[in-house]
Parts: sequence; structure tokens; C-alpha cells
Amino acid sequence: MNKIANYKNRIVDELLKRRLKGKGAILIEGPKWCGKTTTAKQIATSILDLGESPTLENAQTTLQVNPKMLLAGNTPRLIDEWQTMPVLWDMVRSEVDNRQSFGQFILTGSSVPPKNDEMHHSGTGRIGRISMRPMSLWESGESSGSVRLEDLFENKQIEPKDNPLDLEKIAFLICRGGWPQSTMMEEETALDEAIDYYESIYKIDIHRIDDIRRSSERTRLLLRSYARNQGCATSLARLANDIKEFDNQSITYETISDYIDALKKLFVIEDMPAWNPNLRSKSSIQTSPTRYFIDPSIAASALAIGPNDLMYDMKTFGLLFESMAVRDLRVYADALSGNVFHFRNATGLECDAVLHRRNGTYGLIEIKLGGPNLIEKGAVTLCDLASKINTEKMKAPSFMMVLTAIGDFSYRRTQDGVWVVPIGCLKP
Repeated sequence: MNKIANYKNRIVDELLKRRLKGKGAILIEGPKWCGKTTTAKQIATSILDLGESPTLENAQTTLQVNPKMLLAGNTPRLIDEWQTMPVLWDMVRSEVDNRQSFGQFILTGSSVPPKNDEMHHSGTGRIGRISMRPMSLWESGESSGSVRLEDLFENKQIEPKDNPLDLEKIAFLICRGGWPQSTMMEEETALDEAIDYYESIYKIDIHRIDDIRRSSERTRLLLRSYARNQGCATSLARLANDIKEFDNQSITYETISDYIDALKKLFVIEDMPAWNPNLRSKSSIQTSPTRYFIDPSIAASALAIGPNDLMYDMKTFGLLFESMAVRDLRVYADALSGNVFHFRNATGLECDAVLHRRNGTYGLIEIKLGGPNLIEKGAVTLCDLASKINTEKMKAPSFMMVLTAIGDFSYRRTQDGVWVVPIGCLKP
């Protein structure tokens, strides 16, 4: 395959190579336009592109005449937008069994198949899965990467270096998003692309996900309500009331649940699960997920705001900055064999993000725009939570960090050991 000349390296690149060494096939899932196909093409040696209508039509004919031809080709063979022909799932799984070799296929898709009745096997043991998201600031080249999360886990010394991003730049990056092609466009054009992406969700994509006819207007209203509730454990009832309050339209919980499920299948929504640590206190832990889009630009577009609007509305700025920070932390967590959770208990103690690795180590992270007062508030919250963890039953946190939008450089507070790191300095 021809490699992309201006390809920006992705964190998932090495993960894909590693996973192909232990699986017959790898499925890369994620939203459209996040770079799945481009990334897969860097190592694929043949391709079946079912995203192209002529190829799909020809493949459907080939399926009836000589189905094995669809899988023939040099390996790893990329099957792009495989979900348009769900029968390929079992065909790939069977072919992996027959060949008894690793690294045979890469499947990519920007939605979950509308029907699973053509998929009779889970693919367990044969087909591995990788989630891919829009670019983090490190991947797009905006972060200097002077602070490695892995170094924080290992308690290594970090050399303070300047933060390359100011508040105006952060506002732009939130509204532009991490869509790979947009990172190479002029600013105004990139902002237009983010709006076009958002509009295609409720005007086109919501109707293509399955056989259920959904309303574009209801989808738009739900996206706007979701944007207002970024970073909150908002109930379906609250979302329904929010829609009615601002638009005088009633919508049932069942309808909202169905629409949210469809948006998750499109990888537009990625809520954050709750973290359940061992605590010394008996306070109950809230288990509701926290609402997030896969990228903050969707929220900005849904609210019809741009970078200048954010500069005059610090509350909304803070909410959408948190959404961008969560996106980056999730991308970095994949590189560190970890996941990102939130914590909230009945007493009101919260932690914006907990990066928990498979080896049991974890870091506690508060996300703030910056400034002495907000940093102090975040540090106090982190220390309060850390003091309540029962270290006889689980490890103490490897690090505590206030992740900020602004700040001249990263540093470690002498009074409590909490790291203060601008997002423009972070990498995995």
C-alpha cells in the first residue's frame, strides 16, 4: 500500500502493530473521520474499501459467486467499513481459524452494524478490538509533550518546560476538535469542518445507523442538551426536561434512551464510567456515568459557539475544556493499558478523572482552567480523596495532578506533592 506522505503519527499505531502479533484480526472502532482507515493503511498491504459504492456493489455480487475472493490478498488485509456487510465478521473469524496465523486482517468501521443476526460468533480469541478517537493535542502537534504520564506513574523527575498554549489557542482547539484533516487546515476552514461534522450527525448519520426512522430535529435538540450537560451525571429525566424547557417539545425517556444508544453506535457519545475504589469511609459511591461527546468540537458546534464566545463565558469554557482533557486522557490511557473513570460519592466528593491501569496503578486528576484559586481547589480535592482510600486493600495513587488549560510551565507543589500540568505539556 502507498503510505500517506503527510501522515501524523498516532498513539494507536504501535498498539495496532502489537495487537496484530497476537490476534488473527483486529477491529478498529471509532467515529468517522478520526483516521481509522488512514492509520490502518500505514501497515496494510491490500485493501477492500466497502465505503466506496461501486466496490460495495461488486463485493455483494462476489459474495454470492465466490465469497473467499473478498478475503484474498496480501496480509494484513484491510477491510474498510466492514459493517456494511456484517456477514464478513464470521467469514473473517472462520478464515483466521483456517489459516492459523496472526496479523491477517484489519477491520475498520465508524458505526456498529445495524443487525447482528448475520454475526453468529463473538470473535473471541480471533478478533481483537481497538478504540480510536480524534487526535489528542500531542498527536496533532499542539502539545510539547514535556510531561509524560508514564513518568508520573514511575515517580520520575520531570524537567519544567514552557507551556506553548495560551487561553485563546485552547479556545480554538476546543472548537476545532481533533479531526486529523482539520489539524492541517487554516483556522476558519477547520472551524467550518467541525460544524459540518456536527450537522451531518443529525441530518444524515442518525438515519443510516439502523432501520429506525429518527427525527433530525429531535437529534439536534438532544445533542444540544447533551452539550449543556458535558461532564455531569445527568439523568434521562433531566435531559428530557432540558429539551422541553428550551424548545417546548416533549420527549419521552424511552425516546431519549433510543437516540442516545444510536449516537453511541455512531461513536459520537462516549460516557465515562464511575470508579469504585476501596474507601475507609462508608459513604455510598455514585455509579451513574458522566456525559461526554467523543470530541469537544461536537459540543461547541451543538451550542453554536466559537472560540470568541468561549473567551467571554468562562463557565462554558471550563466545561468544554474538561471535555477536551478527557478526550486526551482517554487516548493516552490506551497507550498505557489503562482506562479513565470519574469518582463521586454521596457527600459530594468528586474527582474529574481517574486513570487506572491494568497493573492496578492509578492517578487522580482534577481538570481546571487554571489560576491559583482553582488549582488550590483541585489540589485540596485530590488530597481529600487520597486520604480516604484504604491503602490496606488497594494501592495508594501513583500521582495526583491538576490538569490545566493555562500556566507558564508544569511543576510539583511542595506542600502536597500534587502535580500542576498544562494540557499543552502532556503526552502518554
